[in-house]
Amino acid sequence: MKTVVVSGLLSICSLCFSSEKLELSGVIDKIDRLYRSKTAAMALEMQVNTPHWKRTMKMQVWTEGLKKTFITILSPLKDKGVSTLRNDKEMWNFFPKINKVMKVPPSMMMGSWMGSDFTNDDLVKESSFREDYNARRLENEVDETGYYIEFTPKKQTVSVWGKVVVEVDTKTVLPKTQKYYDEKGKLIRTLYFKDVRKLGGRLIPAVMELIPHNKSGYSTRLIHREAEFDAVLDPGIFTLRNLKKVRR
Repeated sequence: MKTVVVSGLLSICSLCFSSEKLELSGVIDKIDRLYRSKTAAMALEMQVNTPHWKRTMKMQVWTEGLKKTFITILSPLKDKGVSTLRNDKEMWNFFPKINKVMKVPPSMMMGSWMGSDFTNDDLVKESSFREDYNARRLENEVDETGYYIEFTPKKQTVSVWGKVVVEVDTKTVLPKTQKYYDEKGKLIRTLYFKDVRKLGGRLIPAVMELIPHNKSGYSTRLIHREAEFDAVLDPGIFTLRNLKKVRR
């Protein structure tokens, strides 16, 4: 009976792939470009929760393809103007209080972004599943609502993760969860995708909630308030000159 049930569920997922006309590579591209397009402009809110304090930051984000990202914090006042620029493989932070630009070395890409549970790499997407990971369907990990893709770093990829397992919704082909494991197979953190709705004419999860499993009581929510895709952006956005611009 168990074999029949599993076979039936696998058939459901196969039909889903057929109806969506998406092969595994297409699903991976969709995950990589979930909040990206030719260009994107978004208003985000980040809520950082710890056992000792909470903070909320509002920010504006611009992206171009998968290679360029610009983030500037709008509030709170003490962080206003702090900005991040990623251009291909290079990343910089600007801190207006000390009027200083600091380049982020590759060794710090997995470091915390602004005290949150998200890393620098999470925010600017320096790595991509297509370019930096090998992927395979987990055929024995399937249910009526989702199927799973396992990503393992390629030999040339520098990563703290031994693997990442993404649960994909069979109907929307959108990610539901991303589970991050260390090299010993221990689950370190889970990223939940919630509140799927249309923003900027695209169906996306409006909320990303990251929960680390090695720090009790910690979590970070990233909420997409507004989004616009494929608008014409000033190329000057993604420059060091713009990074140093004082925003009042």
